[in-house]
Amino acid sequence: MSETKSPLPRQVADAYVDDLIALDPITGTYLGVQESSSRLPDTSPAGQDALAALARTTLARLDEAERQPGADRDIERRCGRLLRERLTAELAVHEADEHLRAVGNLHTAPHSVREVFTIMPAQTEADWAAIAERLRAVPTALSGYRESLAVGLERKLYAAPRPTATFIGQLTEWSDPDGSGRGWFEEFAADGPQALRAELDEAARGATAAVVELRDWMRDVYAPTIEGAPNTVGRERYARWSRYFNGTDLDLDEAYAYGWAEYHRLRGEMQQEAERILPGAATPWVALAHLDEHGKHIEGVDEVRDWLQGLMDQAIDALDGTHFELAERVRKVESCIAPPGGAAAPYYTAPTEDFSRPGRTWLPTMGQTRFPVYDLVSTWYHEGVPGHHLQLAQWAHVAADLSRYQATLGGVSANAEGWALYAERLMDELGFLTDAEQRLGYLDAQMMRAVRVIVDIGMHLELEIPADSPFHPGERWTPELAEEFFGAHSSRPADFVESELTRYLTIPGQAIGYKLGERAWLLGREKARERHGDAFDLKAWHMAALSQGSLGLDDLVDELSRL
Repeated sequence: MSETKSPLPRQVADAYVDDLIALDPITGTYLGVQESSSRLPDTSPAGQDALAALARTTLARLDEAERQPGADRDIERRCGRLLRERLTAELAVHEADEHLRAVGNLHTAPHSVREVFTIMPAQTEADWAAIAERLRAVPTALSGYRESLAVGLERKLYAAPRPTATFIGQLTEWSDPDGSGRGWFEEFAADGPQALRAELDEAARGATAAVVELRDWMRDVYAPTIEGAPNTVGRERYARWSRYFNGTDLDLDEAYAYGWAEYHRLRGEMQQEAERILPGAATPWVALAHLDEHGKHIEGVDEVRDWLQGLMDQAIDALDGTHFELAERVRKVESCIAPPGGAAAPYYTAPTEDFSRPGRTWLPTMGQTRFPVYDLVSTWYHEGVPGHHLQLAQWAHVAADLSRYQATLGGVSANAEGWALYAERLMDELGFLTDAEQRLGYLDAQMMRAVRVIVDIGMHLELEIPADSPFHPGERWTPELAEEFFGAHSSRPADFVESELTRYLTIPGQAIGYKLGERAWLLGREKARERHGDAFDLKAWHMAALSQGSLGLDDLVDELSRL
């Protein structure tokens, strides 16, 4: 009788993906798994416990796999380290019962439930039949989420009041986004085939009724109960979330100081660029306000979508073969307009594993129809090309050489956001931002990421504002001061600033990963350049870096340096 060969880390990781999809069909839909299309996950405490149990079982399997011959090969070692770090970080968050107070303006279970419909196939009658079945599952999913929050109330694990109020407003918008008497789900289902009209309408009405029921409970029960709870999380909870989003145990005080150093550096550069646009401008943001009125802009929602598509297509043509080597399927990316009722920040969704759905960038219009160009160019280098799209699509392209987990589910936020911010800087380094408007917009976006480090760490840890700050020196951060500081150092409108600060209260520790991740990518590149000397090949380094899958910041610099 032959012995059964024990799995290696990549096999354990891929088995985890299969098991996770069975528990979380939303993840399955993002990966393009057709069998997931009609279901939604169990969002109740029992469902969350099942995910944690899977993580613990997988870690035990990984212990055994890492003892097997061949587990020390680089490809197995990297996968094993990523899987262990990610599952350990996820369990730490679960065991602290964070899922029992998961309320905010993005990345909650209700947000995921709604957004998954926007990426589902919707071409055939069979596609719409799956949509109808998933619509019928919405009430149970929202009920399970409410059950989780109710347990949190019993244990006095309260969400922050400000994100709660924003979330209630979003639920109201989803209930009737345009005053027509129909909810978002009903508007979405209206595009379905006539043969399924009655079924889709009934299922969509049930989904909207569930949204209204959740909204009323949040407004009448949850919000009054948590009134007076802190909006910030404190050092212990912040450190836990920071590990989750960054893949490392950061020195938070050093990171805070780094944010201030970048703030001072960028402010000087911005002032110089502002003089090119509006000589004598008191601050860079005076020049940016001038551009809001008098700068280049795009009129119309359809027009800005098409313009952004053209920007990405141009970037692909310019970069492919010179600074990257792109497979044909990686070259395809689509520009989309985000559905109303979400947060203000643009975002990206990765392609399915087989690329049947391409990578997509999403622009929330926030009701606007006029779009200044300076605010879009570097943002789409970040979201699209060479930012999120090139990294995440390349992971999918080389999945067979990694593991399914590394290519899809094991993403570390600071790695991906750090690459995307590095991509903005790269385009500046390569001379794509010589136009004064676009370059000031790029520096403004960089400043926003530096300000994020300052205010996200500062307000959650209630740190002191340094004596050399031009803003309230010696005082301690509060969310109100953070919003004022952000607004004074950003070209973004007030509703964007409000949405951003609510986001930081919703997902503490995530917003700092952009600048800290960029720092790691730049350091890894510099170390690789030093090791190779004149033989350093930037294109080869880019492709090797984008083909190694995700890594936490603990491992990223080391691995990038070896390339």
